[in-house]
Amino acid sequence: MKKVIMESLLKKQLGCTRVKSFGYGGGGCISSGQSYETDNYGKVFVKINSESGARLMFDGELAGLNAIIATGTVRVPKPYKVVDHGSGAVLIMEHTDMQGLGSHAAKLGELLAKMHLYNEEMGKKNAEDASIVGSGDDGAYVSQFGFHTTTCCGYIPQVNDWQDDWVTFYAKKLEQQLNLLNKKSGDREANELWSNLQLKLPEMFQGLDIKPALLHGDLWSGNASGNKNGPLIFDPATFYGHHEYDLGIAGMFGGFGSSFYSAYHSLIPKQPGFNKRSQLYQLFHYLNHWNHFGSGYRGQSISIMKALVK
Repeated sequence: MKKVIMESLLKKQLGCTRVKSFGYGGGGCISSGQSYETDNYGKVFVKINSESGARLMFDGELAGLNAIIATGTVRVPKPYKVVDHGSGAVLIMEHTDMQGLGSHAAKLGELLAKMHLYNEEMGKKNAEDASIVGSGDDGAYVSQFGFHTTTCCGYIPQVNDWQDDWVTFYAKKLEQQLNLLNKKSGDREANELWSNLQLKLPEMFQGLDIKPALLHGDLWSGNASGNKNGPLIFDPATFYGHHEYDLGIAGMFGGFGSSFYSAYHSLIPKQPGFNKRSQLYQLFHYLNHWNHFGSGYRGQSISIMKALVK
């Protein structure tokens, strides 16, 4: 019955006369998905989430995918539209064959670096418009940190309000995660460590000239793949931030291997303090996982905070 309902929805929303599911349904911890053959869009992939916040989450993902596409760098699935469905929503996008990242790791590192450099290059080309905050998909340089709409990391909406200063912006991201933990039960040790850590944040960025870079925002190995056309990334949590932020979670949960980093750093060399900031960026994701999946991620969160406040 659900299959028939989805096929009917796609026919109406895409103006198709023929829709047929194929392959196996997929998805991660947050949403499920299914691929379909259509007569006028070719193969599409539909992400499905029945929760009340699904529309906000998918609208943000669509905006992030379009922003990445506009850079002309690393490939992502082309999004078509977000549609309300029951109490939740669906995101309809291009179907892409995925065969694992494999030998494409170095190319992904190169293309990710080019994506991170894209906004800065737009700033050089459009120096007279450098004070304009745009969405980034119109060729205008984005001069602040944030994003023009809400995006989610998992199902948690991110704080994307525009900020002139990266340290201020990132501190708000971490503070949001701690506030969410406090709403559930609170953690005295985490709060005490955060009180000390936030005072140390500015010194971790001394001497750096940080330009806003378009970020994937959740680039772990499970959100990257490849096929005959090269590497592909998906499931973004996009915003404009410090380019190193994407390399934080890239080193978690399996990572990407040395060829990825060599290719990336050949275009964007490491700067002093990189390893410590990488820990700082991983902290956000461990806190985010703590909020999503429970106290199994508490130990890693606390350990990083202790290391950073030393």
